Amino acid sequence: MLHDPEALLDAELPRDRAPHEALVTAVLAWKDPDLAPRDYEQIALQLTGHARAVAADVQRLAATLPKSDGRGALADVILREADGRLSAPLKGTARCVQNRARLVQALYTRLDRLTEPAPAAP
Repeated sequence: MLHDPEALLDAELPRDRAPHEALVTAVLAWKDPDLAPRDYEQIALQLTGHARAVAADVQRLAATLPKSDGRGALADVILREADGRLSAPLKGTARCVQNRARLVQALYTRLDRLTEPAPAAP
């Protein structure tokens, strides 16, 4: 990992979204997986890293919104939740991996809403 306190490198790299969404879909479809704990940990690490990257994108976009845009407040809520969930230690379980997958899914949902045009004022 590179030392990049201003996240300059991260801001210029596009997300490889499709493979991660496919991973999220596969993980959330699990009914009774029987993987070794280290395999669950590896998948959780992959999802955790991607969740952090998407959360950074959400934070950057939310910071550009005017204070009167409610999408920024909603982004703050999901970012606080993401921070709490990402600070929890990883476990070598399907439940842990599925929780990380749900987080990636929620972050992408928020990212998509931030990239949509602002709703028209009534």
